[in-house]
Amino acid sequence: MQTSFTPEQLEDPQVAESEKILRRCVHCGFCTATCPTYVTLGNELDSPRGRIYLIKEMLENGRPADEETVTHIDRCLSCLACVTTCPSGVDYMHLVDHARVHIENTYRRPLSERLIRSLLANILPYPARFRVALQLARLGRPLAAVFAKVPALAPLAAMLRLAPAKQRGSSTFHPEPEPGSRTGPKTGRVAILTGCAQSVLDPGINAATRRLLARFGVDVVAPPSGEGCCGALVHHMGREEEALGFARRNIDAWIGEIDGAGLDAILVTTSGCGTTLKDYGHMLRLDPLYADKAARVSALAKDITEYLSTLDLPVLESRRLSVAYHSACSLQHGQKITTLPKLLLKAAGFTVRDPAEGHLCCGSAGTYNILQPEISAQLKARKVANIEATRADVIAAGNLGCITQIATGTKIPILHTVELLDWAYGGPKPAGLDSLRGKDKAGPVAAAKI
Repeated sequence: MQTSFTPEQLEDPQVAESEKILRRCVHCGFCTATCPTYVTLGNELDSPRGRIYLIKEMLENGRPADEETVTHIDRCLSCLACVTTCPSGVDYMHLVDHARVHIENTYRRPLSERLIRSLLANILPYPARFRVALQLARLGRPLAAVFAKVPALAPLAAMLRLAPAKQRGSSTFHPEPEPGSRTGPKTGRVAILTGCAQSVLDPGINAATRRLLARFGVDVVAPPSGEGCCGALVHHMGREEEALGFARRNIDAWIGEIDGAGLDAILVTTSGCGTTLKDYGHMLRLDPLYADKAARVSALAKDITEYLSTLDLPVLESRRLSVAYHSACSLQHGQKITTLPKLLLKAAGFTVRDPAEGHLCCGSAGTYNILQPEISAQLKARKVANIEATRADVIAAGNLGCITQIATGTKIPILHTVELLDWAYGGPKPAGLDSLRGKDKAGPVAAAKI
């Protein structure tokens, strides 16, 4: 794509990077076939190619964002299916990130939008606040239908409907557990991102991770002081200084452990957070105090399935249980991890089934299911229909946002991949699988490696 930025504009490193990204686009349109919003809405401006034109025009002219540009950029899920599809290697992720920052800095949204975005940014990344908000949401759930009738209040209705009736696996909050006692020879030393929303909605995911790792000789260090939200939520809202603040705090928390006793990896059980952690090096590349440390942290960040695939996990006989594997966009498109989770599940004795259109987003996408509830609902219905067509006994996914989204549309139990693996390798049976009696018998361990 030909561009016409001035030399003065290109002195801004963010603009210079976006200009290089824009020049790689050759207008081929391959991205339109895999873009969830284009497939759903059929509008060229709701495709990556259309958004690229809007971003180019806005940045080249150095003008504030307008309503049309904001509308179509807001509809982007940042699922990154277009990045997987693009034959020219267009770095759409960082281009749309820059556009969102520009929008945040130059566009004044309607009051209702400003309030809901501020509410999300000031609650979700903070576990104590989020816990209180969930309790209030459960009380306010009957009002969801009323709010849904008022367009400006539709996001509030979506929030109320997404709030679980009770915490998964428990009705009370339990803090992050202490590291489990490993068995056998030491095989590694890792940290696990505690994060924000997942630590409130389902602390059992990280608990299962700790149990599984301890069983295979991995030491898990206690969450360091200062570690918290990865910054993804505000990053995707264009609130870049807030996102970088979260990133710096996490880096400061982890770097002491890295330089001290050392870490083999910083494990992430929420793939949306993992994609952001792996991008810390890029996000802070212009910060002379943090660029090197951020790159080191990003190099250590691994999805839990990446790390488990390096361990000597035995192959188990069949459990006679079929699993529909939902591949989270942040995992398959953001981190390019596609087969490892399925190989781990198969080795643990599960029969894995791939839903049709697995490349399409479920509509969760961080806060997208709150800010764009209508499009999100269409994508959820499409995803659930494809999953239910597999006639699987249970659904596995590697991202809490996907788990929460899909769970509101189906009666099939849905769990994090690591919860099924923990169960298969000697952990407790996950809550919600009581209806599968007779199909959950574990087979004996076979002397084989994945």
